[in-house]
Amino acid sequence: MFDYETLRFIWWLFTGVVIIAFVLTSGFDFGICALLPFLGKTDPERRAIINTVGGTWEGNQVWLVLLGGALFAVWPTVYATLFSGLYVAMLLVLFALFFRPAGFDYRSKLENPVWRNAWDWGLFIGGAVPPILLGVLVGNLVQGLPFHFDPDLRPYYDGSFFALLNPFALLCGVASLLICLFHGAIYLKWRTEGVLYLRALAVVKVLGPVVLGVVGLITVWTALGMSLPEITQFAGTAGPSNPLNKTVVMNSGWMGQFFTHPWMLLAPMLGFGALFAAWRLALEHTSAAAFLFSGLGIAGILLSLGCGLFPFLLISTTHPSHSLTIWDASSSQFTLALAFWITVVFLPIVLAYTRWVYKVLWGSVTPETVLKDQHTLY
Repeated sequence: MFDYETLRFIWWLFTGVVIIAFVLTSGFDFGICALLPFLGKTDPERRAIINTVGGTWEGNQVWLVLLGGALFAVWPTVYATLFSGLYVAMLLVLFALFFRPAGFDYRSKLENPVWRNAWDWGLFIGGAVPPILLGVLVGNLVQGLPFHFDPDLRPYYDGSFFALLNPFALLCGVASLLICLFHGAIYLKWRTEGVLYLRALAVVKVLGPVVLGVVGLITVWTALGMSLPEITQFAGTAGPSNPLNKTVVMNSGWMGQFFTHPWMLLAPMLGFGALFAAWRLALEHTSAAAFLFSGLGIAGILLSLGCGLFPFLLISTTHPSHSLTIWDASSSQFTLALAFWITVVFLPIVLAYTRWVYKVLWGSVTPETVLKDQHTLY
């Protein structure tokens, strides 16, 4: 039904949708877990905070599994390059995520304060570390990674784990955590009442300008200090995937991409405008609208990243011609078509089920709610 070139572009869009869905959903429960030890002063308060996401966090994390599956099936060269070259960083993300299921399921099994406090900090690690490391990854994707391919298309990573921890990438990691905290505090404010509501509001009040300032700094740094590859010779967009069949030079900046296609400027405008609106709406006690605009702001930031990089998926700093694009890093046409129809059938089912779960589990969660039902809630 679709030609090879169209399928590749469709899967670039699908991958972006999955990334946005993961950040929007897991982002707020990452933020809530990272805020847990600080906003909950008593055990019932902490249990109330946990139960605002207790029934949905596993479903939210499914988007990360879908993203990994999409990379493996649709962009295998990207998957191989990332997961082999950034093995240590990926393992650290995985180890941090281990604290989440154990923390949610076992924290309240014992009434020992030491036991519960230890798992509270475990949930903090599981909520704070992944956004930081994933933000560092995004920072390195913007700058490019040192990798190349041999004639047999085997990827070789030429850097080290500590080289990933450069100033720009660390700033992106901080921004990622701050955005999750901001997004999570708005959601917590929406789902709680009383003192927890006021504490979440205080966090939002402080984080709003900080998030806008840090994201603005990253934007300026990217626009003025980062280069983008430019394809000067290419075998074509409809042929078999081979990242070596092109010539690339690093001589264009990020702003050139947006000036060439002015409609792309809508993405950063959406990002900044919606985040500012989320902050102002949250201060006016309009939690639902604030959360909606917070999500739109995050989507705008991610769309800015995707538009700025297009058509590149991974940039090689040591061998620019080996950089991976959507035209030369995909699976076969048959695989893309099969995955497309599977997605078309099952993605609406996943979205409908997710909507139903949130509808069933919705409602304010307070310490009093937990004390009334403390044997079934987390």
